[in-house]
Amino acid sequence: MPRTARDVVFVDGVRTPFGKAGPNGLYAETRADDMVVSVIRELLRRNPALPPERIGEVAIAATTQAGDQGLTIGRSAAVLAGLPKSVPGYAIDRMCAGAMTAVTTAAGSIALGATDTAIAGGVASYGDGPLAGELAQAAAAASQGYAETARYLREDYAPRAVEADGVGAERYAVAARLSLGADIDLAEAYDWGWAELARIEAEMAIEADKISSGAGLDEAGAILDESQYVDGADAYQAWLQDRHDWAIEQLNGVHFDIAPPLRQIEVVLARGSTSGAAYYTPPSEDLTRPGRTWWPLGGRDRFVIWSELSTVFHEGVPGHHLQAGAAKVAGDGLSRFAKTHFVSGHGEGWALYAERLADELGWFSEPGTRLGMLRGSALRAARVVIDIGAHLGFRLPDGSRWTFGGACDMLRDRGRAQPHQVKPEVIRYFGWPGQAISYKLGERGWLAAREQAERRPAPSSPGEFDLKCWHTAALSLGPIGLAGLAETLARIGNST
Repeated sequence: MPRTARDVVFVDGVRTPFGKAGPNGLYAETRADDMVVSVIRELLRRNPALPPERIGEVAIAATTQAGDQGLTIGRSAAVLAGLPKSVPGYAIDRMCAGAMTAVTTAAGSIALGATDTAIAGGVASYGDGPLAGELAQAAAAASQGYAETARYLREDYAPRAVEADGVGAERYAVAARLSLGADIDLAEAYDWGWAELARIEAEMAIEADKISSGAGLDEAGAILDESQYVDGADAYQAWLQDRHDWAIEQLNGVHFDIAPPLRQIEVVLARGSTSGAAYYTPPSEDLTRPGRTWWPLGGRDRFVIWSELSTVFHEGVPGHHLQAGAAKVAGDGLSRFAKTHFVSGHGEGWALYAERLADELGWFSEPGTRLGMLRGSALRAARVVIDIGAHLGFRLPDGSRWTFGGACDMLRDRGRAQPHQVKPEVIRYFGWPGQAISYKLGERGWLAAREQAERRPAPSSPGEFDLKCWHTAALSLGPIGLAGLAETLARIGNST
């Protein structure tokens, strides 16, 4: 039956003269997130009848900021303003009319019942530059366009929307192909996801017992949190950089031939960010800027490291850095499109393969680090069953149907997701079908491709498999869909 959209009510707003019109401007040295935090606190102060715990979301657009503030400003501002840590918070974009985008997006979430109360807006100013008038007209036109889009969604689209959250088999198959570059048997993948999650949970139980005999996962995690950490941001950055450098040293010339420009990776602390997730940015096309991994501090002074080592290998080496870097140094061997394109199943699958390779090489020997790797893998396996099950209407093992609340429980209890991750993650799955499966199913594709290549003897060395040559061949292909990955790599992997 049609879903009825709720009315959205404007409660209060603040307009501030923020901008960097010149080096001597009134706010020339003011950070965007500082301004947003002040505004949120003021809104809370003058609306005492609305307690902070009623705020369900913060959406902020920022066109003027230092470093990566614009990527995480919604989350960081929410935490620094004193809102509950359960508020996800997100950034919209850093373009003209971004504030309107933030407002209409948040309003849509309220209308559809995803949250009851939200704070949304943006900070930006061009000043009195020569394009000020033209930009103002463009902003007004964009605002009108967003208003019309909001009207369409509210009045035309929502009344015709179905009640079910799942998109159904036909639409999901198209979405999955876009993420994976392959048509797959979704029922088989759903069953495999449950089996893979059970396998991971069994291994986690073994690792937890190694930490303390008879310990469960929560108890083992608490023990590790109190023993496997470094104090201070400088020590954290030094540990991360050392692990990156060590990985390059261990792999180069042994399991990979790493091009000289890629033998450096820079660790950057994403100060002011509380997004909770590290990420990678590739080298510039001319290779003058190195690849970088970015690590949010999240307001912490103590940094637990047992659960982050696998992320070093995932985002850095041998993960995304070698994968993206290989495309950058490919020269004329790859088109510019291939050098800048990304197939989620290929790219995220490789990064998880990189974690499995690190495990194969014995790199998770420090206390708790293998448990940390497995915990991340459990999250990705849970994504497979939630995403496919919810969108295709498959039943859970107990015979029940998927619901939003059930998906949240699954991700928290068996996917081992942190509390602040659960709701935004599940909203993402329900609103972006087919993407969440690309990690684990991509990893499965890479592992199958290697297994198939291992069964084919190299022409120069019958019966032997040259892993370094296979890695070189794999990364030289650039991003390709999973449909042709195994056969392509099996064919060329041992011929180099």
